[in-house]
Amino acid sequence: MSRRELREQIFKLLFRVEFNRMEDMPEQEQLFFEQEDAAREQDAVYVSDKYHKIREKLEEIDALLNEKAQGWDTTRMSKVDLTILRLAVYEIMYDESVPAGVAINEAVELAKKFGQDASSGFVNGVLAKFA
Repeated sequence: MSRRELREQIFKLLFRVEFNRMEDMPEQEQLFFEQEDAAREQDAVYVSDKYHKIREKLEEIDALLNEKAQGWDTTRMSKVDLTILRLAVYEIMYDESVPAGVAINEAVELAKKFGQDASSGFVNGVLAKFA
């Protein structure tokens, strides 16, 4: 899978956090990999590893988002936008292998694909404060 496809898989798995209790997430992760067509084992390992790293930092990421997104709070954001922002903020702040510009661009592309009409602009505006 390409990096973009892997990022999309991470987004889809991370999105489940919004609808499930944390103690249910191991089962949700197993279901995700059964339902999604992970072409190669190494892709599934990459997706799972990055998902777990993001999940470990969710409180920190949400605190950063609440601090930077003036006039917005993570509880008011759409679940799609919030998930995209969490992934991108993780990549910007904690993943040195992803340049900030790439993380922002990829987040905007995810917002165009999965979000509402204004999502890409919103995501870009919030992430610009992290760059």
